[in-house]
Amino acid sequence: MDREYASPLTVEGLARTACMSPGHFSRSFRAAYGETPYSYLMTRRIERAMTLLRRSDLSVTEVCFEVGCASLGTFSTRFTELVGETPSAYRAGDHSWTDSLPACLVRAALRPIRVREASAAGSG
Repeated sequence: MDREYASPLTVEGLARTACMSPGHFSRSFRAAYGETPYSYLMTRRIERAMTLLRRSDLSVTEVCFEVGCASLGTFSTRFTELVGETPSAYRAGDHSWTDSLPACLVRAALRPIRVREASAAGSG
């Protein structure tokens, strides 16, 4: 999933590759990674979209399709849910502090966290 995030991946296809039923695959995946396969895949896609929005001149629509999303509306909704701002607002932000850092540190610092999860963690 990390390497093929832009491909049209389905739980059924992933389960077949793992020689499991879709239900068993989903339960096992959630137990191992703490989130559903779909949520994990969308997080990887949004991470890549964040990089493209910071570093490229692609439009938001082009970024959406480049990372494997088929719907601009769904992409924008998930992006906003994970990042806390729209793709356009994210692009307009100042990301110059990332210029001198290795990509692995930028990825760690900017890893998307669902807004609901972040607010729940901050209140507990």
